[in-house]
Amino acid sequence: MSDTIFDSTIDTVKVAAEKHLSGSRGSHDWEHTLRVCKLCHRIGTARGADMTVLMSAAYLHDIGRSHQDRLNGAVCHAQKGAEIATPIVQNLSIPEQKKENILHCVRTHRFRGDHAPETGEARVLFDADKLDAIGAVGVARAFLFAGEVGARLHNPDVDPEQARPYTEDDTGYREYRVKLCRIKDRMLTGEGRKIAQARHAFMERFFNRFIKEYQGED
Repeated sequence: MSDTIFDSTIDTVKVAAEKHLSGSRGSHDWEHTLRVCKLCHRIGTARGADMTVLMSAAYLHDIGRSHQDRLNGAVCHAQKGAEIATPIVQNLSIPEQKKENILHCVRTHRFRGDHAPETGEARVLFDADKLDAIGAVGVARAFLFAGEVGARLHNPDVDPEQARPYTEDDTGYREYRVKLCRIKDRMLTGEGRKIAQARHAFMERFFNRFIKEYQGED
């Protein structure tokens, strides 16, 4: 694929994705997508990924997120995103196999999803999206999301594993305990695992200190 066709394809997808994300909450907004795109470019280049597929999927991966948030998790944003992305992808002037791969990447990028990433590009997107959920940015996003759903800062009287999502007990610490602390062990690429180690270490230190400060011990 020539550089001109590549640029045209990516520009078309980028414009469409940004429109769909214009009303998204801050924790999963356009800036999150742009950070995921940067990580995809970094990891995908190192792994020799099909960058047309990967970058298209990166821009589109969260276009279904607002539907999941609006319905308090009743729908899967990855599956919904693949549905929304289908007409966008079908209008691209690229081979059918690439179109199918883009939609597969979108459909399988979710941590709690029912579909496993089966292509190299899908595995890169999965890792990139999860990397933006840990480390310093991940901590900030966890508390940003908690604020979006009206959660309190912390609730020591409720087991994080038992707290219900999209409630006042869906705190940043709960997100760490039920999801973020497990991400480093779910990485699918060597590059992703390397980046995740450092981000996880910072996040672990933060939440250990957070609990001590909350309890007045530090």
